Amino acid sequence: MTYRRMGLNAVIFGLGSHEAGWRMPESDPLASTDIDYWIDIAQRAEAGGFDALFLGDVLALQQSADRHLSDAMDPLVILSALAAATKRIGLIGTASTSFDHPFHLARRFASLDHISRGRAGWNVVTSSNALEAQNFGLDAMPEHDQRYVRAADVVEAALALWDSWDADARIVDKEAGRYLDPGKIRAVNHHGPYVRTRGPLNVPRSPKGRPLLAQAGSSQAGRDFAARYADLVFTVQSSLPEAQEFYADMKARAVRLGRSPDSLHIYPGIVPIVAATREDAEARLAQMSSFIVIEHVLAKLSEFLGADLSGADLDAPLPAHVGTGAPNQSSQGRVAVLVNIARREQLTLRQLLMRLASGRGHLLAVGTGSDVAATMREWFEAEAADGFNVMAPVMPHDLQSFIDFVMPHLSPAAI
Repeated sequence: MTYRRMGLNAVIFGLGSHEAGWRMPESDPLASTDIDYWIDIAQRAEAGGFDALFLGDVLALQQSADRHLSDAMDPLVILSALAAATKRIGLIGTASTSFDHPFHLARRFASLDHISRGRAGWNVVTSSNALEAQNFGLDAMPEHDQRYVRAADVVEAALALWDSWDADARIVDKEAGRYLDPGKIRAVNHHGPYVRTRGPLNVPRSPKGRPLLAQAGSSQAGRDFAARYADLVFTVQSSLPEAQEFYADMKARAVRLGRSPDSLHIYPGIVPIVAATREDAEARLAQMSSFIVIEHVLAKLSEFLGADLSGADLDAPLPAHVGTGAPNQSSQGRVAVLVNIARREQLTLRQLLMRLASGRGHLLAVGTGSDVAATMREWFEAEAADGFNVMAPVMPHDLQSFIDFVMPHLSPAAI
């Protein structure tokens, strides 16, 4: 019998996954720039049994910033502070391969791994927003597959830089006056199609050798990239059959590349809205939905789908032509998920907007702690997930509700 343990990451971006979470009565809309807020979340998650924090990031003030919380501090700065305020929990931060040099990326994450004593992780993203491109001197984002070629180049360079020191390179011989053995440090001389770096890194080998690598692409190029490089794959799946297909596909790709399937961990996102009763959980979802600015979420959905929906009937199904054109170069996987949800569940456009506002297409789980835990166990045991990225809609309330109501029903699973 093979034993598997369900992993849990707490995803934090701003005040939570819900688009209108900042408007909830209990929310402090200014908390995202308060270090005490981040420390509180990290310590709750650690005490509640989470394995890691997972901080998202976008390198731009997003469209309609007057309608929702869009400001975002640098995840590595936050995680560096949290390293000192926690003991065990992993610290995974998002950083883009499109706009930063591998030497900077390797150095920052190696530094975080040192100060956290081996708890650092890098969520590798290629970025997809045209506003991000313009902040870095580009008129538009490069073509989708091209971004992944660059990402592979950057990650290969970072891996080489992390490997440029042997673990025992620092000999610190005070008597002889020799700090390190130069024979155990080497240049990497990486010359790729997009980036070059001589190396070596000027940070010693980190406690784990290198940080954990996470990745969130679900397109064919994203899947290939994750199968080659990722330790953890953050995916958007909203039905069990689709999640099982993705899980089997990713494990098979890893095997074809000579990796053990167990070395690649699949973590779908889950948006839990949990309360003591199902009625209370549904009431909380309805309360969140009441704060949505429809025009803003409709504009966001139009951007995701690459179709102007401003004149569409909100109480009719998603227009038939949406999702049938050329792939969206910004986020191909997310487009497919949202369109599939709308078609499969026969949602009206208004209902799809509510799904988008709650968790951008991730699995929405509403109910009691035992209800949500049962769904998670089903996915885990059916080989649709190795763990979950838990995306609490409103922080810290819904994170604490998950800890209080769901965690007691989750125990190490075996199949």
